[in-house]
Amino acid sequence: MTDAGLRHGRASLGLSFGVQGVAFALLVTRIPAVQDQYGIADGLLPVFLAAVPILAGAGSVATEKVVARVRPGAVLRWAQPLVLLALLGVGAGRELWHVAVALGVFGLAVGALDASMNMLGVSLQRAYGRSIMLGFHAAYSLGGIAGASLAWVGARWDLSLLVSYLSVVVVLLPAALVGSRWYTEGRGAKETEPGPAGGAVSFRLLLPLCLVMSFAYIGDSTVSNWSAKYLQDVLGGSEQLATVPYNVYMVTTLLGRAVGDLGVRRFGAVAVVRGGSLLAAGGFAVVAAAPGPGVGMLGFTMLGFGLCVIVPQTFAAAGRMFPGNSDAAVARLNIFNYVGFLVGSPLVGALGDAWSYRGAMLVPMVLVLTTLVYARAFGPGPARYGGGHERPHTADVG
Repeated sequence: MTDAGLRHGRASLGLSFGVQGVAFALLVTRIPAVQDQYGIADGLLPVFLAAVPILAGAGSVATEKVVARVRPGAVLRWAQPLVLLALLGVGAGRELWHVAVALGVFGLAVGALDASMNMLGVSLQRAYGRSIMLGFHAAYSLGGIAGASLAWVGARWDLSLLVSYLSVVVVLLPAALVGSRWYTEGRGAKETEPGPAGGAVSFRLLLPLCLVMSFAYIGDSTVSNWSAKYLQDVLGGSEQLATVPYNVYMVTTLLGRAVGDLGVRRFGAVAVVRGGSLLAAGGFAVVAAAPGPGVGMLGFTMLGFGLCVIVPQTFAAAGRMFPGNSDAAVARLNIFNYVGFLVGSPLVGALGDAWSYRGAMLVPMVLVLTTLVYARAFGPGPARYGGGHERPHTADVG
């Protein structure tokens, strides 16, 4: 693989992460509009919302089987357009079964998309010989900010879901199809690096990373689903101010991921994950103890900088742990992203109603702190990147 080919592959995959960030943000930020358009009852809405990550997990499992026959780039090439078309289907329908089918397709395709994107990212990082995984997830965060902003514009101008989604899909779909021409896999080092059990994926060895992935997404879903309510109802902020924490969280996630690869190269993945876990746990502690909205905002800022490094490094660690079968390891690990998403929001809501929302914030704090116990899983000796640990570059590319 030439240096130019790797650079093109890196750029095209970054575009794919960004497009997915836009699509997912457009869906989740317009849930109230989706509910109104289809007349979904409040009691039925959680069923629809839970179905998406459950089906995404099924899509990730299926992707593990599919990539045994075709390359992850081929899966990504069809999954991303399908996600965009399913999003358009959510906006175009009128009957309840229309949105059920559209969300079902969206969930299955998202699982395949997330798994195949991260498979390619792990493969490219191996070819580069240095940490680049956080940069891909930074592109996703940037896409999420763009998607949330576009959703705000659509709500502000009272645009229908169909108009809002169609205007985005007609731009992103051709861009994704064109970019898919340069998907690249860095296969060079795969056959030479040792791995446990001859490359077979052992769930026992992968389990620590699975737990870390779940804990990180429990923290992320807590911020996504409860930050606005917490700032307004618990800390006494205004309705307008309550919209700010999630935006701050997304911006700090973007900034942290944009520079995170430099930290991994300099200090190693273990140190970066430990630092991120401590910062995130401190953020939850500040949020739980905050006397007012100003201090609460500081806590959510700490959370963004802390949590943002954990998920990308978890995927990268799975690839290093099983270099002979990294695609299967990434697909299995990806399932626990949806486990954390499913568990996090209901857990905090139930504890908040039964106990207190301040106390509920301590649960994700403890879970994130548990990541420190598993931090060594992020840095097996032969594959640590950065500083004094960095192995020789397979390819010296930008």
